[in-house]
Amino acid sequence: MPKRLLAAIGLAFAFSAAPASAADLTLAAGNIRAAVEKSLPLLTAGARGSMEKRERCFTCHNQGLPIMALAAAQSRGFKIDADELAKQLKFTADFLDKNRTNYVAGKGQGGQTDTAGYALWALENGGWKPDGTTAAVSEYLLLWQRDLDHWRPQSRRPPTEQSLFTSTHAALRGLKTFGTPEQRERIRQRTEQVRAWLLKTPAQDNEDRVFRLRALHIAGAAEPDMSRAAQELLQTQRADGGWAQLAGMETDSYATSTALVALHQAGGLATTDATYRKGLRYLLEKQLADGSWLVTSRSKPIQSYYESGYPHGTNQFISISAASWATTALALSLPKVR
Repeated sequence: MPKRLLAAIGLAFAFSAAPASAADLTLAAGNIRAAVEKSLPLLTAGARGSMEKRERCFTCHNQGLPIMALAAAQSRGFKIDADELAKQLKFTADFLDKNRTNYVAGKGQGGQTDTAGYALWALENGGWKPDGTTAAVSEYLLLWQRDLDHWRPQSRRPPTEQSLFTSTHAALRGLKTFGTPEQRERIRQRTEQVRAWLLKTPAQDNEDRVFRLRALHIAGAAEPDMSRAAQELLQTQRADGGWAQLAGMETDSYATSTALVALHQAGGLATTDATYRKGLRYLLEKQLADGSWLVTSRSKPIQSYYESGYPHGTNQFISISAASWATTALALSLPKVR
């Protein structure tokens, strides 16, 4: 992210206060590493359990997001179960491959844009190389809902499946990462169309603000537009360091960690910034003794209940989503290693 965008954001909100003091033991690198290390086995177990219980079904919450967290942790030198990560990536690729004919026809699979987009995002995080299957999924994303100037979710399960911005980001990201040379001109035209929609459509809640910022970044929005989107998200941080899904809700680990990662990856916010560190402190305080994070679900179940291996019963799917984002936010604050 260009330095002048960071300066614009900093001037507008004065969030570039001096980085947290080295004496802040809560945010010592050792404590952050310990938190990540406690989380990783639970994320791995939840991903494995979901794969075993739902043998033919990729899930965004139990495959897509844990893969993101495992890859982020691995890039920071954490020892992960590399064999399990490889299995999860193959499971994801096989799930897409079995639907290849439908993708080419523009029909997709259950979950439509969200499932296909998150699956491609998981493969991207795992370093998967483009192939015939990813090309077919990209074709589907170009054909699906092409009468709209954005993408929309197939079901309503807030916060992760309800936002037009979340679905739009998932589709745009998949096209940018795995689109073929033959698809590039159509991807360019679609991106321009979607960027115009993003710029004129206001965000309504935290999920919207997070994924509007991310989608604008993918769409190549201009610096002033990126700055305004980042500012909208920054100004909703609360005194405790966290963010809330909705204005009338309490702060929680899902809203907080998605905001932090978006501000860093799409908004250019340094992980050493006081704003980011304040969010990290909130996440560390909310991690439970077993290494998990608990977020209460507000979605109406639409599928049969099953135990994936992650704690918290009927709240396990939003909780593993929150834990994946929180683990990623924490890991990103540490130096990269080869």
